[in-house]
Formats: sequence, C-alpha cells, structure tokens
Amino acid sequence: MNPMIYFDNAASTQMHEEVIKVITDCMHAIYGNPSSVHEAGRRARVVVEQSRRTIARLLHASPSEIFFTSGGTEASNALLWGCHKDLGRRIFITGRLEHPAVLKTLESLEKIMDVEVHFVRHQPNGHVSLDHLEELLKAHPSAVVSLMHANNEIGNLLPLKNVAALCAQYGALFHSDTVQTIGKFYTDLSKGVLDFAAASAHKFHGPKGVGFMFVKKGHALTPFVTGGGQEREMRAGTENVCGIAGMAKALEMAYLDMESDQKHISSLKQACMALLLEKIPGSAFYGDAAGSSLHTIMNISLPEGKQADMLLPALDIRGICVSSGSACSSGSIKKSAVMQALNTNPERPSIRVSFSRYNTLEEVQHFVQHLSDIHQSS
Repeated sequence: MNPMIYFDNAASTQMHEEVIKVITDCMHAIYGNPSSVHEAGRRARVVVEQSRRTIARLLHASPSEIFFTSGGTEASNALLWGCHKDLGRRIFITGRLEHPAVLKTLESLEKIMDVEVHFVRHQPNGHVSLDHLEELLKAHPSAVVSLMHANNEIGNLLPLKNVAALCAQYGALFHSDTVQTIGKFYTDLSKGVLDFAAASAHKFHGPKGVGFMFVKKGHALTPFVTGGGQEREMRAGTENVCGIAGMAKALEMAYLDMESDQKHISSLKQACMALLLEKIPGSAFYGDAAGSSLHTIMNISLPEGKQADMLLPALDIRGICVSSGSACSSGSIKKSAVMQALNTNPERPSIRVSFSRYNTLEEVQHFVQHLSDIHQSS
C-alpha cells in the first residue's frame, strides 16, 4: 500500500512531535482543575497562564488580550456577537468569500437582532475592492468590518494595513479571521491593526479543539459561553489545559522554523503550479495564486471533464488527500460558496491543495502525475 500524501493542511495539520510530547506529559502530570485552589489546581493554572504568556509574547500582545476558546469558529462567534450586544454596533461589513463561521454568525445576528449586514464587492480574482469598502464605510461609519486575513479556499491575502487604515478613518472596528495565517507569518498585534482576531491551533501543527481570540485592550466584552468565571469571566467552562499547552508549543515551533518553512512550502506551491500547467494543459488557478496569496494554499481549476465528486474519491483511492473547499461543510463536495461567489464555471472542477512543512517535492510530483492520469481517463 502506498504511503498517504496529505495535501489538506488548510483543513487540519499534522501535529509536531514536540507538541505531542508536551500534551502527553501534561496528561500524565497535570490533572487538577485550574480553578481549584489546592496544589494540583495551582499547577494546572500555571500551565494555562504560562501558555497565555507564550502566545502573547510571540504575537506582541498583552496576556490580558488573549482568551482561550475551543477554536476559531467559537472565537469569531463570540467576537461578532459581542460587537453587537456589548459594544452596540449594529452595522456589519463583510464579504461573500468569508468562512461560514463569520457568514452564518452574521446571518443569525441579522435574523435575531436589529443588525444590518452589507457585503463588500470583490475583484474577479477574489481580492476585496478597497474602493467599495470605503464607499460602504462612508455610508455606514462606526460599522464592524469582518474580513479574513487569508481566504481558506483560494489563499488570497487581505491587505490588513490598508483595511485597518480605512476602519480607523471611519471609526469602524476591525475583526479578522486569522485562522489560516497565525503561525504562518510573524504577527505583531501591538501595532493596533486589528481590534479582534480568531485563531485555531490545529491549523499550525497543534491539537484540535483549542484556539484563542484576541481582544484589543479597551473593548469590554461579556461572555459568549456563560457559566463559571473562567478566562477572567470571558469564557465559561474548564480550560482544555493540555490542549492549551500544546497550542503554545505549536506556535513556538512555528516561529522557530518560520522562515525555512515559508521558503520550503513556497517552493512546493510554485513547483506544483508549473507541473500542472505542463501536465494538464488548460489548467488554471482560482484567486491570485501567483500574486498576493498564502504560500500554503492553491485552488486548481481543471479543464472540463471529470467533476470534483469523481476526482476526489479517485485521488483518495490512490492515497492522496485533497479537498474541494472548506472542511466545515460536513463532508459535502458540492460547489462551495466561495466558488459560487467567484462565479466560476461549473463545468470546470476545482481542487484545493494545501501544503505544510511535512510535504515534499516528490509528493507534489506524484500528485500531479496521478491527477493527470485521472483527468486523461475521463
């Protein structure tokens, strides 16, 4: 049986061995509840707060600005609801290409609360129209702008500083889903670019089921999850101590190897694009794959022929894991909302390929060859 080739790192990543060790050591030694006052509880509390300080230090934030959650989806839900119920904002500006964690949350807010949602236009390649964003902000000052740093399906990067400048000019708050970029770039949250951010550990070689939200000082939010007084009364529920420890270690490892990982993964993406154009004439790439795009993600547009619902199982049989879009769609391989918003040709199948530090050039070559063989057999 051939070894598996895993090219679905935008959905989830393989954990670092060092992270696994930190988690298993924690499971053996740290079993107290961090809210308990006895020694076992105090040991757990030390792990949680040391992890918070590590994450804050790496991101140039204050520990008081970092709150642990179950992941990026919970973080974005909590932040967007908090902007309305605690900060009184009722106008939200977002894009059609955002993650469901944002779009569905804003849909709920619009249905339940006195909230308006406006959508910024995108250019044909998927980049946000900054001119239209400014038009919306002029018409709706003091709005909340929610735009992701890197699109999880096509990889386009948002010019954070430009958007932040517009938000500051018109008194808007800026929330960004940074799930795909935390741990991929050096991030300095002290510069005041973002008011709110969401992150998830399993996107940067950490464990699943744990993440955090960044809340800039001065924004007083109340709990989204209520109950106990954990996370300085910002998020009820006993903390995932070992998961938090693993997440902090994963971010440490990401920063330690950041430059070499960027170079390695970028070379894989470039090689994959070149090989696809050579082996499958007529191939193209959605988004701005060769421009302002995340080095870990590419979305392939194949010539008309076999559809994605046939391609993905065929690749899976050959031990190659890819996707057709977000992993948050219950296994569905129907045309994604992002592809629909980009008005892509439904006769051209699309495949999202996402790389990590663990992938190799040989895997890229095998993938392209298998994809070419499958496509030619259709």
